[in-house]
Amino acid sequence: MRPRTLLLAEEARVAALAEYDLLGSPPAPSFTHIIALAARLFQVSSAFVSLLDSERQVFHAKVGLDLCETSREVAFCSHTIAQPGTLVVLDATLDPRFHVNPLVTGPPHIRFYAGIPLETPSGHAVGTLCLVDAQPRNTFTQADQQLLRQFADLILDRMELRRLEVARRASQSRFEHIASTSPDGIVCADAQGFITIWNTAAERLFGHTAADAIGRSIDLIVPERMRGGHGGGLRRVAGGGQPRLVGKIVELPACHADGTEFPIELSLSQWHEDGRIAFGAIVRDIRERRANEERLFRLAHLDPLTELPNRAVLRERLSAITAAARPVAVLMLDLDGFKEINDGHGHAAGDAVLREVAARLLRSIRPTDTASRLGGDEFVILLTDLGDPLRAAAVAEAVIAAIAKPVEYEGQMLRLGASVGIALSPTHGDSADELLSCADLTLYQAKSEGRHCYRMFTPVLRQEAQRIRTCRDELGRALERGEFVLHYQPQVQLRDGALIGAEALIRWQHPERGLLAPGAFLDVLDGSRYAASVGDWVLATACRQAARWREAGAPEFRIGVNLCSAQVQRGDLAERVAATLRETNLHPPGLELEITETIVLHHDGVLVTALRQLRAAGVGIAFDDYGTGYASLSLLKRFPLTRLKIDRSFVTGMLTSEQDLTIVRSILQLGHGFKLAVIAEGIETEAEYMRLRAKGCQEGQGYLFGKPMPADVFAAHYGLAPTITGKSVTA
Repeated sequence: MRPRTLLLAEEARVAALAEYDLLGSPPAPSFTHIIALAARLFQVSSAFVSLLDSERQVFHAKVGLDLCETSREVAFCSHTIAQPGTLVVLDATLDPRFHVNPLVTGPPHIRFYAGIPLETPSGHAVGTLCLVDAQPRNTFTQADQQLLRQFADLILDRMELRRLEVARRASQSRFEHIASTSPDGIVCADAQGFITIWNTAAERLFGHTAADAIGRSIDLIVPERMRGGHGGGLRRVAGGGQPRLVGKIVELPACHADGTEFPIELSLSQWHEDGRIAFGAIVRDIRERRANEERLFRLAHLDPLTELPNRAVLRERLSAITAAARPVAVLMLDLDGFKEINDGHGHAAGDAVLREVAARLLRSIRPTDTASRLGGDEFVILLTDLGDPLRAAAVAEAVIAAIAKPVEYEGQMLRLGASVGIALSPTHGDSADELLSCADLTLYQAKSEGRHCYRMFTPVLRQEAQRIRTCRDELGRALERGEFVLHYQPQVQLRDGALIGAEALIRWQHPERGLLAPGAFLDVLDGSRYAASVGDWVLATACRQAARWREAGAPEFRIGVNLCSAQVQRGDLAERVAATLRETNLHPPGLELEITETIVLHHDGVLVTALRQLRAAGVGIAFDDYGTGYASLSLLKRFPLTRLKIDRSFVTGMLTSEQDLTIVRSILQLGHGFKLAVIAEGIETEAEYMRLRAKGCQEGQGYLFGKPMPADVFAAHYGLAPTITGKSVTA
């Protein structure tokens, strides 16, 4: 556009805004309700309706925003009205249009913005509906933009009612002109209730032509069972009675020409013409809007799958209960076996199970309690005005029993269980965050202690959680600074005590707490994002050290290295190990990878393939702690094992326990039958050593032969070459 054309277009836009007379007027409650709903649904700190005149941006209705207006120059919305569709800014600090904007660099510190123009029926963008947050976002999807469009439509509906009312107050001729082009039905009547104006939109809305409607009673649009009330009310007001509906927006049932009923929204006004009272109504069909409002309400408050209250509603209710200092029991539960159902039977089956679980939860609690779905297969129950641990435990037992009943789906009986963590207010906490955290910690305990059970919160759990948080925070630093070290425990032949290798065992040289054994940190490390990196470092350092010792007089030296789940989960175990052997110049027979039952059970398929490739290359595979878990004998056939390791608990107990001795004897027989070597761990006494050797055990390790020791001590003790230094790698 040429400059003058742009100026004229802006003048027309500002004139269109003036038709609504919204600048300087308080927002209607319906505006605030809509934007509050939008803020909740999109989980943003602020939402508002912005109106833009020639020089300023006015925040007409708002939630979570302290500003009343800004200049047009800094307004994000100035950009929004200049384009079609939604303007989305995922991170304003990275956007060259806004990164130095004072609304970004200062309060309200906008990072995320999504705004959609509010266009009049004449096509002028007079304002925007906006979402704002101080946190950036990764995405704002097309579905999100469509939802925002629906909220904007609700705002525009209310704006149009306002425009017509302003026009009616201005002059009758102006009102009639706007009425003729309005998308809303305009119906006017005299003091007797006879129709005087019936616009084109009213024809479409009610199915009666203007010629047919004008002159007839207003009861024409009223369902038969309600007729007489409206006309009588108009005559009462005309006679000096007190108006009850004038100036208000009400929802009423209406009747179409074909006899069907539908809901309408009606805004009634009155004025004087030639000394007589006249009435006018702006009418619109609200069936679609009601459906949209209901859908948006449900999205903002209910989980779409189970129709239970969602996380936001749960937190609101729990916060209200704790603020009022009322007792409450919080039960957090997680479904046991749900993943297997979802993976084995499909997501449709999983959805059906979640819906059935929701129904069972509701049947297990009182009407005054709350059952909520947090997401996935995790639910929370609030037992209001209940602080008795025994009663809370009884509800938990009832819930577990209800969920344990089979779920029928397409002729199949699907079975699952539940684990429950319980926290009580005020005993365990007096805020929503604290109670949910306590229940979550207790749920984790229930799952780790066998599942299908409930546990009650204890302060020890909080201490353990603090230990885990502190340890997790420090692990990254330890990796960056090279604080991890390896110690080596000798492995010997029992027949003559000759050194045959060592197991590499990780230690943490903590700058404040000294040398830490694996028990102080390994559980946290295994569940952290650093696990694979540390595992790779252990493998590389141990292989490099073994290669040095093999070159220095121990050509058959074998190093044992424990694998972690994260290394297997990546899916490239065989390739990584092969690359490490090449880089460290260690011959494959010099490495023995140790696997545990936990790793086998979680990564069975992918692990078998990788280990077979490594075994074919000459790498040894040892099954650590065999006999302590649920490992079946079939694993000895399927996995390419070279060695079984007898757990130290059996070694320690075999001198006093016939059962432990039987287990040791059985493992030795299995090793002989499957042509696998057997090594016993934890040998600490001569008696244990003699008994194992007598039973035919070939190899052993334990304090009797040497504790885990640093590489230089190990080398000096066995007369090996100088040691290498293994530095931690960064994640």
